[in-house]
Amino acid sequence: MVSKISRSEVRVKKHNRMRNRFAGTPERPRLAVFRSNNHMYAQVIDDTVGNTLVAASTLDKDVKAELEKTNNVAAAAHLGQVIAKKALEKGITQVVFDRGGFIYQGKVQALADAAREAGLNF
Repeated sequence: MVSKISRSEVRVKKHNRMRNRFAGTPERPRLAVFRSNNHMYAQVIDDTVGNTLVAASTLDKDVKAELEKTNNVAAAAHLGQVIAKKALEKGITQVVFDRGGFIYQGKVQALADAAREAGLNF
């Protein structure tokens, strides 16, 4: 019988391979995205010291209040605008995009495009 690796294990392995190639620095931190079945999370991380500089998710009260659903493309786009606004307030304009092993389409792409339109460069 053929054993098949679960999708979540495959995603984690992809993410680990990607993390070997790049890391966040103080000048250009990492914009990390995580997508669960019900919510999305985005963090701007400085990997040299391991600090989260900015974080936002669809669980935040102010974000959740403006959304009808928390797990669709519109919610991801709104979260991209929120994380970009928070990062710009902290003086962060350049980031490295870490899609977390997820395929760059749908919600992940919507978040990235919205963050770019709101002023983040990556």
